[in-house]
Amino acid sequence: MISLHCPLTPETHHMINAESITKMKDDVMLINTGRGALLDTAALIEALKAGKIGSAGLDVYEEEGEYFFEDFSSLTVEDDILARLLTFNNVIVTSHQAFFTEEALRKIADTTLHNINQFIENDKLDNEICYRCDKENCRKKEKGRCF
Repeated sequence: MISLHCPLTPETHHMINAESITKMKDDVMLINTGRGALLDTAALIEALKAGKIGSAGLDVYEEEGEYFFEDFSSLTVEDDILARLLTFNNVIVTSHQAFFTEEALRKIADTTLHNINQFIENDKLDNEICYRCDKENCRKKEKGRCF
């Protein structure tokens, strides 16, 4: 069994890929509770189809933001890679539950309260994620926040 619990960095992006999979023992179980992009999902699918990887447990998925943070159960999955993963009877995909510990929930609550306080005080937002701004003209660079 191989179990991934590391952060996503440029060095760990797709650390599990077609090349690394060829070096694994046949019928290996692969568990990923770290970050979705640690794993090249297309390579995983090929290895599952070939029988190289015997089973997989994925608590994270590379494109999970599109599917796992709201209830889309009544909609058709348009992500062909995720849809293919869900067809395997030897693959379990969950919605990132690894965070669900007392310590993690306490840290989430503390960070949330810190964020609310910074927002109310009109301070720069330490934890704001800029994902919709123009990277070249990001307002956070000059104003300390994007909105």
